[in-house]
Amino acid sequence: MAELPIAGSWPTPRRIATLSVHTSPLEQPGTGDAGGMNVYIVEVAKCLAARGVEVEIFTRATAGGLPPLVEMSPGVHVRHVTAGPFEGLDKEELPSQLCAFTTGVLRAEAAHPPGYYDLIHSHYWLSGQVGWLARERWGVPHVHTAHTLAKVKNKFIAAGDRPEPRARLIGEEQVIAESDRLVANTRFEAQDLIDHYQADPARVSVVQPGVDLERFRPGRSDRARFGLPERGRIIAFVGRIQPLKAPDVLISALAEMRARSGPDDVTVVICGGPSGSGLDRPSSLVELAKSLGVAESVVFLPPQTGAGLAALYRAADLVAVPSYNESFGLVALEAQACGTPVVAAAVGGLVTAVRDGISGVLVDGHDPQDWARVLDRLLDAPGYRRRLSAGAVAHASQFSWDRTADNLLRVYRDAMSEHRALIAARLEGATCAW
Repeated sequence: MAELPIAGSWPTPRRIATLSVHTSPLEQPGTGDAGGMNVYIVEVAKCLAARGVEVEIFTRATAGGLPPLVEMSPGVHVRHVTAGPFEGLDKEELPSQLCAFTTGVLRAEAAHPPGYYDLIHSHYWLSGQVGWLARERWGVPHVHTAHTLAKVKNKFIAAGDRPEPRARLIGEEQVIAESDRLVANTRFEAQDLIDHYQADPARVSVVQPGVDLERFRPGRSDRARFGLPERGRIIAFVGRIQPLKAPDVLISALAEMRARSGPDDVTVVICGGPSGSGLDRPSSLVELAKSLGVAESVVFLPPQTGAGLAALYRAADLVAVPSYNESFGLVALEAQACGTPVVAAAVGGLVTAVRDGISGVLVDGHDPQDWARVLDRLLDAPGYRRRLSAGAVAHASQFSWDRTADNLLRVYRDAMSEHRALIAARLEGATCAW
């Protein structure tokens, strides 16, 4: 029998089971349920693989004929688990399929020798429920990242949006209570876990997300690529179209700017696809722009791939992130890395992602009049925007996915070391009992 490593020997995981039930890392961010979490999982997995840690990502199959296992990049595989109908299943209906998904995860592990996975990292509460059960079966530590929290979302809910159901609140409470380690994106999220979910502070670690600094960097503006006017000013919104992200605030702010005899050379770009409760009225933003008389100044673009997204950030004079809540706000970080100042709501992780007055401007609340005043002031001050642009690049340079992966590895090692120490203590206790 192999000798167990003693506590403090800092074991490094060989292989990690990453759980992402409701959205696949292979999907295009910006539409459906794919967003910043997808980017996070992909980038972290690639960085871990570069450090010699294999990553297998379990996600629900959403189409027939998908191969069971796909190599996403060297050392990173995506495993499609059949759980429920391939199409037409909303995220709110997924709890009914967690048993089937868990069975698929356990079967995949059972096909390998015992101890195949050293650690489980679940993302979002649905995955946390699966990770909690797999942890008990496999006898390995379970690390969980919530990404969003129902109690916080309900506290800052957008007008007309649907509150998160009680089943999710209970599910999150269970996962947070049972996880070996909880990873928060910012110190504010860490405090939310402690205040709203009574998480043990000793089990909460802050690991900030990063940005791909090779892809997102300053460069030449190419507005023609998107059919945007070469002259005039551009304000861009990038993200999923849903009330939580509040793109309507930006369109209403544009109307306020016009009503105050503001410049008529401002174009608002909305880049993304409907998601969540935004699917209830996918044309609502088009209708809003028409009703406010600014339809000719609002351009809608589909979600962009990495290179296209970087080009859009560079084409904009400002990027707006008016969300009601964000656990971090990767869009803000990506835009700043490209040298574009960000105007963001002073909520959640955006307070960390944007350095107020240095890399962008934070706005209290979601009143379109307040947003119009801030946007007007920035658009009329090109010198100030240039200073913010330089500050944005400098601020974003402090974040990288390499740093995120290194900090996650510390969390993993800590969890594994403590787990193995507990096993050793139990074995010693059993021996003494004899």
